[in-house]
Amino acid sequence: MLDSVSFAQKQRLAYIDFCLLFRGSIYRNDLINRFEVGLSAGSRDFNLYKQLAPQNLRYDQQQKRYFQTDAFKPLFQHDPQRTLVKLANDISDGFDAIGDIHFPVEAPSRLNVPDLFVVARLVQAILNQKAIEVTYTSLSSGNSVKQLVPHAIVDNGLRWHLRAFDRVSQSYRDFVLTRIEKVNICGSAEDFEGTENDHEWQRMIPLQLVPHPHNIKHKSAIERDYGMKNGVLTVEVRAAMAGYLLRRWNVDCTEDADLRGPEYQLWLRNRVTLVDTPNLAIAPGYG
Repeated sequence: MLDSVSFAQKQRLAYIDFCLLFRGSIYRNDLINRFEVGLSAGSRDFNLYKQLAPQNLRYDQQQKRYFQTDAFKPLFQHDPQRTLVKLANDISDGFDAIGDIHFPVEAPSRLNVPDLFVVARLVQAILNQKAIEVTYTSLSSGNSVKQLVPHAIVDNGLRWHLRAFDRVSQSYRDFVLTRIEKVNICGSAEDFEGTENDHEWQRMIPLQLVPHPHNIKHKSAIERDYGMKNGVLTVEVRAAMAGYLLRRWNVDCTEDADLRGPEYQLWLRNRVTLVDTPNLAIAPGYG
């Protein structure tokens, strides 16, 4: 039946599918306001979606809202990588699943691709401020069951991870998405577990990056690469993310710019700003 549906209606159906998958619910007005269609057109779209995937949604008369069912299976194929990028940029449409315009621009290939359904459950938990129980595989302890309160999904440049409050350690930590499985929502988050209490997430620190004083012959090239002003690029970054950024860009974090090699094109001029910042074991030369 989808083959006979217009492209415009496919977009609206993909949007319904996307909202059910990642939000867990959708109001009829969400569709109407998003596409500026009339009430009758919106009703037709939901009726068609129910015809195509009757097991995917249920209507709550009291809340006047459609909810994802336990038997939900996406009507469209949502690409995990493209979806994560769109979610990171606050784009919620699901249009990739119906073959929207692809521009001739390529991003580096990733070696690890998170499970789309794991991502969907995590997004639902974050949006609805819920706690989750997950099976997690760590490098140090192997498989374990954790109770987490997630508040963000983050691209650290090499892979995606979840920022969450860990109820066992009573601290905010990072969890690699591809190591998470069996996500179950298990109640509401407590007030003290929210993002506002993640101090390393809330704290912004300035990183002053300059061309490496020993490894770069023509410093103006690096200044142009990064749009530096007066030879300096100042980046405001969350303290919880500083280590990832410094590793991703191979920033020499030694006190006297001691690291040698063509990969070290940048040096952190204000090293002192990293004091009391976590996750710096991965920052080149810091320690």
